[in-house]
Formats: sequence, C-alpha cells, structure tokens
Amino acid sequence: MKNRYWLSLCLMFVAVSLCGLVAVNAQQEPPQKKTQQKSENKTPPPQKGEPNTPEGQEPKTDKIITYNVRLPITVLEKETNRFVTDLKQEDFEIYEDKVKQTVISFRPESDQPLDVAVLMDTSNSVSPKLKFEKDAAISFIETVLKSRRDRALFATFDSEIELHQDYTNRMDLLSKAITKVKAHGATKLHDAVYRVCEEKMSAPIGVGRRRTMVVITDGQDTESERTLAEAISIAQRTETVIFVISTKSGGFFGVQAGQIDSREDKELKRIAEETGGRAFFTGSVIELEKSFSAIARELRSQYLVAYQPSNENFDGKFRKIEVRLPGRKNLKLRVKEGYNAVRPDVRAGLK
Repeated sequence: MKNRYWLSLCLMFVAVSLCGLVAVNAQQEPPQKKTQQKSENKTPPPQKGEPNTPEGQEPKTDKIITYNVRLPITVLEKETNRFVTDLKQEDFEIYEDKVKQTVISFRPESDQPLDVAVLMDTSNSVSPKLKFEKDAAISFIETVLKSRRDRALFATFDSEIELHQDYTNRMDLLSKAITKVKAHGATKLHDAVYRVCEEKMSAPIGVGRRRTMVVITDGQDTESERTLAEAISIAQRTETVIFVISTKSGGFFGVQAGQIDSREDKELKRIAEETGGRAFFTGSVIELEKSFSAIARELRSQYLVAYQPSNENFDGKFRKIEVRLPGRKNLKLRVKEGYNAVRPDVRAGLK
C-alpha cells in the first residue's frame, strides 16, 4: 500500500508539471506571432548598389527633360530682297518632319542682344591677304556691336585654334587682339567652327539672346579632323547662325581672278545656308563694307520663333524643319534646315 501511495503521488506531480509547461508555452505564443508580423512589415535593407531612400520619400526618378527649338528667321521680299519686319506670330507655321508644331514664343529681333563669334583664318594660304582679313574683322565688329548688351569674341584658326579675346563689348580689346595676329601653318576651318560652337555656344542661353558666328576665310580647309557635316550639325544644335566672308579674291592688288563656284565656295555656302546664314564673296573694300552692312541689317531684322518639339525622343536623328508663310507667296525666308535630336544636357556639354 505504501508503495502504491508514493507511485500515485509521483504521477500527480508529473501531471501538474506538464500542465504548467503547456500553460507557459501558451502564454509565450502571442509575442512570437507579434514579432513575426513586425518582421514582415519591416522594409528590407537596400541591396548593394541601390540607393537608400528615407522612409516616407518617393524613390528618385530620372528628371523629365524638355527642349525648345529656337529659330532665328529672316524674311525678305522676293523681288527687292527688302527685309520684312512687320509680321505677326499667326503669319508663321512651323513643321518638324512634316508634323505641324505649336509656337510657344515669338520675338521680333530688332533690339535683342547678340553673342557674336568672329573666326579668322590665319593659315599660310591667306598670308598675302591677312591685312584684308584684319580690316574685315574690325569693320564687322564695329558695324554689329551697337549695344552694351551685344558681345563678341575673337579667335583664329591655322594649324591651331586659339581664342585671343573672350566675349566682351569693348572694341579696344577686340581691335588689339585682331591687330597682333600673324599667319602661319595649315587650315582647320571645320575644327574651329566645331570647337567654338562646343565651348562657347553650347551653354544655356539667356532670354532673347542670339548666337551668330562670322567666319573670315578663303575656304580651303586642309587639316581638320572634324568634317563639314559635323561642323554644320553642332552649329544647328547650338542654334548658331553662321555668316561666311570669303577672302579668296582679296590680295595685295585688290580683286584677283578665281574660279567661281569652286568646291571651297560650295562648302562655304553650305555651312552658311544650312545654319540659316549667308556666304559673301568679296574682293574689294567697297564690297566688303556692303557685306558687313547686309549682315548687320539682317541680324537686326530677324524674328526669333520657338517651339517645343512634339517628338520628345532624343534619338540623335536629324529632324527637318520647314517654316511656311501661308498666303504670302511674295516673300521668302532664311532659316536653318533642321537639327540632330540630341538630349539638351548632352547638347549643352553637361554629360
């Protein structure tokens, strides 16, 4: 009996212990579930190479980039070549790749400031006519810079491309820089146009400012790494209108005989016309003065029309631009032929 008593007592102790253990486990189970739920709601740490975005903020996305195409447009009467300056925004229609665009800005340009880059050929081929070129450059700048808001820079190209005077409105500094240059070396005309556009014409432009380049040369490029097409392309992208003054006929004794419409002449016409400018072929001081006056009048008679392209795909392809004047068959115009659709931050040298 005594042994049975102790056996029963031991069994009861074991049963009580088991019940207590079950109760303890039951009490601990809810905190385990709560911890598990908290772990599921916790934002996982960023993987290697991913940005750590603070809680409550949206992850960063690429900034939307917009680009407005600005078109300096010259309008003339067909019969007289007189500049027409009284047109309104509704007179113009802009097409890009045959798709009509919406004009977002329209400015008559008679009083808008100018950024003018004057590039002079100082290669050996122009040595006999260097004085002619210097006089041409000084006369042009004196003719064009009419306001304190207008600025000009002066650069030369031969075997090297050199900036002698950065943007300024001081005629004394520009004249001094032009007077001291000498002729030597080969000719890098295309490289000079490309480099000046890339380094001096690609920064974001101020409201209403216009970019113009005047190239004084005999047109014989002999050593450029860049092609004519590349020079035209970057001028179009940077909205730079190029005017060319050919000195091929200038020399010690004034006008010299030369082949008309040679390959060099055609290239000069192309770089001017495809950027919205003109090429002048001069051989005397009188003709030169007329050319300068024509350029100055044109720059003060242009319209600046801007639109945001409906095609926002920056694929680098060429976009053809057409400007129409409906119902004005007696008028003609000059404007760049198009541009390559490059991202604006790339075009401005930011990437």
